[in-house]
Amino acid sequence: MDDTMDAVLPGRFLRGLALSPDRPAVRAGKAALTYRELHERALALAGSLLSGLPERPQAIGVLAGKGLSAYPAVLAGLYTGITTVPLQPAFPALRTRQMIEASGVGALIADDDALPALTALREAGTDLPVLFRPGGQPMPAVPYDPAAALASPRPVRAADVAYVLFTSGSTGRPKGVPVTHANTAHYFGLLDERYDFGPGDVFSQNFDLNFDCGMFDLFCAWGAGATLTVPPPQAFRDMPAFAAAEGLTVWFSTPSAIALIRRTGGLRPGAMPSLRWSFFAGEALNCQDAEDWQAAAPGAFVENLYGPTELTITVSAHRWSAGRGLHGVVPIGAVHAGHGVLLLGPDGAEHTDEGELCIAGPQLTPGYLDPSDDTGRFFHRDGRRWYRTGDRVRRADDGELLYLGRQDSQVQVHGVRVELAEVDAAVRTCAGVEDAVTVAVAAGHTCELVVFYTGSAVPQVQLARELRSVLPLAIVPKKYVHLAEFPLNPNRKIDRKKLALRAAPAAG
Repeated sequence: MDDTMDAVLPGRFLRGLALSPDRPAVRAGKAALTYRELHERALALAGSLLSGLPERPQAIGVLAGKGLSAYPAVLAGLYTGITTVPLQPAFPALRTRQMIEASGVGALIADDDALPALTALREAGTDLPVLFRPGGQPMPAVPYDPAAALASPRPVRAADVAYVLFTSGSTGRPKGVPVTHANTAHYFGLLDERYDFGPGDVFSQNFDLNFDCGMFDLFCAWGAGATLTVPPPQAFRDMPAFAAAEGLTVWFSTPSAIALIRRTGGLRPGAMPSLRWSFFAGEALNCQDAEDWQAAAPGAFVENLYGPTELTITVSAHRWSAGRGLHGVVPIGAVHAGHGVLLLGPDGAEHTDEGELCIAGPQLTPGYLDPSDDTGRFFHRDGRRWYRTGDRVRRADDGELLYLGRQDSQVQVHGVRVELAEVDAAVRTCAGVEDAVTVAVAAGHTCELVVFYTGSAVPQVQLARELRSVLPLAIVPKKYVHLAEFPLNPNRKIDRKKLALRAAPAAG
């Protein structure tokens, strides 16, 4: 493999292919694909798509879950050399359509389980060429032609966009975040130096493929010639048994998974001895959870990873040890080498010890797909372009960062980042609703959304049903409170603090 290919995302898979051609690249249930098989399928899919389209599209959408056929589809998108947009089949069709239109997707690769999602997209007005298994084709078909297989992945440049992921937007529509091959090269290069992953490792693959941490799973494993294994939902009833059966050595999930495994008795001391590395991200990790996980996996290093999508998967790491933390929360650690760090106060002045975390450096996205979304998130200082994370942190004596919470209306619900304003906007579209305010209430290891609304009183089940057509299921609120009018603060603005206090019993 030449040096140019090694510096871009497809090159990481080719490195794994050279190390482990006949070892499993991915397992799902009893089925598996070797590196060689996955590579050949991806080349055939990519070649079929390129030869079946009249012109090169701006982007290719990959509509895929986590079945075995999802992985050749994702790799094929990257092999075309065209920007890949991972799409979640479980999302509402209207939301997926927004993503398709925002990113300029001109064709789709769909996995074996995508027929219901394709049908829903067609009904929502999306009509794109799609490469999909034969039978039940709801859109114009691109024929699968093994004879059109590429000989090798199409070349790309470091500055080219590898993939686009979408995050919640305060405007009521998702924001597209382009990630370049240069971004990923810096990221995975640092991870290669920090961790000792190898062909004998078996990685959990817990994250959906449209979530940035899913890229960690794929390309840490594939860059090392290791195996990905997809835990089915029933595996969480006895995760130690699944880990033993699969020979699991690397775990990555949101911290919420710890509580689930604890409830099913999976965190007993020494329950998961095969684990060498355990990673958590997407939510604050509390010290008790880290301690319990460490006891269940005594041979593993436990790390808390932090990073918004705009900074390429994760941009800081803390290796947990007992006695570290603030208010029972594990530190988010040191920011990756090569990046600048600023802590800004409310007045915009730089502070030494505490403030909003702002980061500049090689993992930073070039900017949102819609430049209007950049406002308030990016700024220039000292000749560098900075991203405002919206997270408040404190700098510890050793220089590591301690997480204090959000300073805006953005929250994490089961690891999914959501702007409360997006939920507000969605609720306002529901029949009978005049205005809506969403607040977040702590609920165990995550938070729960409670909606206050004015207008006509509407049954909760009706509101939830309407919202499921426009919001991902994970962020559809479960509690709705009808008000004649919103409380106001002395500045005659809606008193969100009073609503948050009222929401606590509503969420109980």
